[in-house]
Amino acid sequence: MCRGAINLHGSLCAGCWPKLSFLDAPLCVRLGTPFSYDPGEGVVSPRAAARPPVWNRARGAVQFDTHSRQIVHALKYRDRHEVAQLMGRLMRRAGAELIEDADLILPVPLYSFRLWRRRFNQSAILARHVVEGTQVSVRLDVLRRDRPTRSQVGLDHADRRRNVRNAFSVPEVMKPELIGKRCVLVDDVLTTGATAEACAEVLLQAGAQTVDVLVFALVIRPSGSHI
Repeated sequence: MCRGAINLHGSLCAGCWPKLSFLDAPLCVRLGTPFSYDPGEGVVSPRAAARPPVWNRARGAVQFDTHSRQIVHALKYRDRHEVAQLMGRLMRRAGAELIEDADLILPVPLYSFRLWRRRFNQSAILARHVVEGTQVSVRLDVLRRDRPTRSQVGLDHADRRRNVRNAFSVPEVMKPELIGKRCVLVDDVLTTGATAEACAEVLLQAGAQTVDVLVFALVIRPSGSHI
């Protein structure tokens, strides 16, 4: 981020704004990745057809690239919490259909020690901004991370799945509240989808009706990009 002058808190300067690659229709209904042409309503991409995700729908506000990475890292690693307002606002726009259908908004949880060391969960902060002006509840007690996992940076999809296997759970006392609920899982970046799939699996097993995924930045070609 260039720290250029802005007119509104939680926004970008005139030079940075056009550098973001916004994800707009037409999109793959399952992965949220853009099509170069409009193939018609409800069409999925070849990648989604070859390997359907566990979740129902995924949406991202922007493409993950050099410019969006700076925004993600500003929040995640440099405590620039003011960017969360911008990120949440763009996510709310991109995921309007998902939020309208949702009963619960669930941020991807951090392991307790990492949360203590970082002092905040960026996904929880984003979730709170996402629901501004809506009646949907953010719940921090439904999904938990039971064990520490190594950073996913640099891992391929198979290694990422192994890394997060059995890392998440739904407490027994919370399972009745999930039955039949439509959930939206919130995170900052969707890369290969391994973490989102691990979360979606335990939510569906606990009784959720559907799980959608909403992120700020979406990696379009997971095999070639890592955060």
